[in-house]
Amino acid sequence: SCASWGRWIPSTPFSSRDGPGWRRGTSGGAVHPAMARPPILSVALPSDTGRVLSIQSHTVQGYVGNKSAVFPLQLLGFDVDPINSVQFSNHTGYPKFRGQVLNGNQLWDLIEGLEENELLHYTHLLTGYIGSVSFLNTVLQVVDKLRSVNPDLIYVCDPVLGDEGKLYVPQDLVSVYQEKVVPVASMLTPNQFEVELLTGLRITSEQDGLKACNTLHSAGPRKVIITSALIEDKLLLIGSYKRTEEQPPEQFKIEIPKIPAYFTGTGDLTTALLLGWSNKYPDNLEKAAELAVSSLQALLRRTVEDYKRAGFDPASSSLEIRLIQSQDEIRNPRVTCNAMKYK
Repeated sequence: SCASWGRWIPSTPFSSRDGPGWRRGTSGGAVHPAMARPPILSVALPSDTGRVLSIQSHTVQGYVGNKSAVFPLQLLGFDVDPINSVQFSNHTGYPKFRGQVLNGNQLWDLIEGLEENELLHYTHLLTGYIGSVSFLNTVLQVVDKLRSVNPDLIYVCDPVLGDEGKLYVPQDLVSVYQEKVVPVASMLTPNQFEVELLTGLRITSEQDGLKACNTLHSAGPRKVIITSALIEDKLLLIGSYKRTEEQPPEQFKIEIPKIPAYFTGTGDLTTALLLGWSNKYPDNLEKAAELAVSSLQALLRRTVEDYKRAGFDPASSSLEIRLIQSQDEIRNPRVTCNAMKYK
């Protein structure tokens, strides 16, 4: 006869108050004795990457939020634990969507569950779309909690507020980001509209973009990347980073080739790629940005080509990105977009 696999299943009924109420999934079904808690290998063993807690939106179909960020980070070698701030059937650009929204109490409940099992040691925290002030305030508590466990935690914040002059979130979130979130972030990745909201500065030139980066540096984060800015008909990424508090920032730009199509999930993907590559090149943000942008561009070109092959006009609607089909471009991108340093 064949021995059954050692699969652990919860006893019935199960409650967090039941203690170690687990039995082994064997024919005997006996309750197991107390066991030593295994280490988190991504923390216990030497690693070039780390362990990421990613708090973002989630869709069943398509690639936005965590669906756009988790897989690329895993391909780049990270262990990623996602918490879904919302769970929708599809992104909100479709005619209809259904789903659930996580509230602050539910988020904190998950964090407490991790803490009770000594599972809160993360090297990185990544946040994206957050739809309410109460949830954002709980995220700030999460930052404090994670840094109490690991003071070296890197917090990468994509302040998803809106785009092209349109707010996606309630207006009162802007001041919470300005006053509370920006000061505790390690890296900030706003788009042009978002950086204008956060700084109160209008970005109409490259110098405006650099000034906005300096304003954000003075509030907290050492690394600031304006992921997309349309300036004088050019689409630019503008990056800025301070090696130390005392030194002036090193700043650069990358001109991004325009693709005549609209995509969903690209901002979430961009921030994930920037997290991944800046971890590999912590003192060379230009190189990290070159790899992230080049990877994204290859993925978007593939997406457009595949829609054309399917007989669909890519310019006629927003497109779901071809994430799974672009694994090679994520793992080993060929640099096609080069950074140019500002003097």
